[in-house]
Amino acid sequence: MTERRIIALSGTPCVGKSSLAALMAERGWHLLSLRDLAEEYGCLGEEDTHDGAAPVDIHALDEAWEQPSEGKYIIDGHLAHLLHVDAVVLLRCRPSILRQRLEARGYASEKVRANAEWEMTAGHWSELIEFEIDVPVLEMDSSDTAANGLADELEAWLAKDCPFEGMEAAALGALDWLAESGR
Repeated sequence: MTERRIIALSGTPCVGKSSLAALMAERGWHLLSLRDLAEEYGCLGEEDTHDGAAPVDIHALDEAWEQPSEGKYIIDGHLAHLLHVDAVVLLRCRPSILRQRLEARGYASEKVRANAEWEMTAGHWSELIEFEIDVPVLEMDSSDTAANGLADELEAWLAKDCPFEGMEAAALGALDWLAESGR
């Protein structure tokens, strides 16, 4: 039997999750879309006509989803870190660059602002701590690093069996966009 490893690939929209996930698929990982899983298990709400987002009942999905028993999987989605997984990869991006990416994708100004603020305030880290997620976390900055470089960094971390010094140490060492904006 092959070893099973399930990695959540999370981060604010437009940080590069899908690009990294596609590269990891080329490198032998099975790619799962959080949205597709939510739809398959009846955990995807109706699309909001205001912002175009369909809410995911992540807790119901976590209970309903039957995880594979073997193989290497990457779950791509900005809520993936809330599923029971073996490790979390958290992609981050400097808010000024993120704004440009969101605008280029045609996001409404309100949604651009909300997502840039979420990234600025390290919203994902707040959730990891609030929900007491207790798995290794690798934070990577996609601001200036191409997807291939991120994939290499991720593979190196996985090859070392996901070294992690605990959530408190990781959060204290996390990227701090607020401090950077004050310069």
